[in-house]
Amino acid sequence: MAKKSLAAVATETKQTEIQEFPLPDIGTDGGILKVEIVGVCGTDVSYYYNLKEPMILGHHVVGHIYKIGELAAKRWGVKEGDRVVMEEYLPCGQCELCRTGLYRLCRYTNPKMGGIRYGATPIAVKPALYGGFSQYMYLHPNAVLHKIPSHVPAIEAALALPLSNGFEWMRIIGNVAPGDVVVIQGPGQQGLACALAAKAAGAETVIITGRNSSLERLKLALKLGADYTVNVSSENLIEKVKDITNGKMADLVIDVTSGGTEPVISSLEVAKTGGIVLLGALKNRRFNEFDLDIIYHKSLTVKGVRGHSYQSVQMAVEFITSKKFPLGMMNSHNFQLTETDLALRTSAGEIDPFRLLVTVSPWQ
Repeated sequence: MAKKSLAAVATETKQTEIQEFPLPDIGTDGGILKVEIVGVCGTDVSYYYNLKEPMILGHHVVGHIYKIGELAAKRWGVKEGDRVVMEEYLPCGQCELCRTGLYRLCRYTNPKMGGIRYGATPIAVKPALYGGFSQYMYLHPNAVLHKIPSHVPAIEAALALPLSNGFEWMRIIGNVAPGDVVVIQGPGQQGLACALAAKAAGAETVIITGRNSSLERLKLALKLGADYTVNVSSENLIEKVKDITNGKMADLVIDVTSGGTEPVISSLEVAKTGGIVLLGALKNRRFNEFDLDIIYHKSLTVKGVRGHSYQSVQMAVEFITSKKFPLGMMNSHNFQLTETDLALRTSAGEIDPFRLLVTVSPWQ
């Protein structure tokens, strides 16, 4: 059996280097994963461009159980060789949030509160192999994983976590149902995931927005099942939604755009009276002269959403396994481990402004 692992360590801002790590002694309650493929997430990119401590990034991980302790095998219901999708969370399992199913909000899985999670833990925390840009990854006793069949193409399996956010926000939180009108602001990974989840839930009309810089993604959204796209650089979103819905407007609107606050305001404007507006992206700024009265007058439900639950990841795995949608077209770039810098820069838009899902295959 292997004794060491190569990993792409983010050592400085906008720099990774290949380093070698010993595989840890797992004991009876841990394990080791042989990483098959890793999707590059916006969170990886944010750490890469603003690194505080050296770490192995990557948390949209698919792999095979390489080594497993006896207690861990019983607890997870897996054996060596099984193929799994990993969640990034390493919750305590004991606090109120964990006990009520909200383990994604557990303080022990929040790096900003001293917790650890996959793809966001410094290599100073032993055994260091807490990131997916590596040949092997340590399976912590508190890890959360899901089996996925071997026939699913790797680039599609890597979509499990992005898609799970879509199912969490559309199905579980947004309660999207047949006949609903859904507006999705932003055609990135999360926006496309929401479009797929909304259509899977039976939404009658799915409208996805973007700018001139997102034209290729808007075209992809239509291929994946969205009914309409709106280029907000040249089209009036409010008038467009009013026209498409014959004045009904949207039952649910979600903003997953990064940066500006304008999409939040337009989301409130295109929601119907009594509608739901979900906010799924950080803005990193305060609102100026924001008119709160629109929420009152339209009796809107406005809710912040982040992350996924065990149930939504299972939904995503089953959705991918069903092969009902051409998910493979969402992958635009797949890189080797030695090209991790290129993968992160590509995902950030430095290399290709029309990139979609970017992946790294450590054994390629």
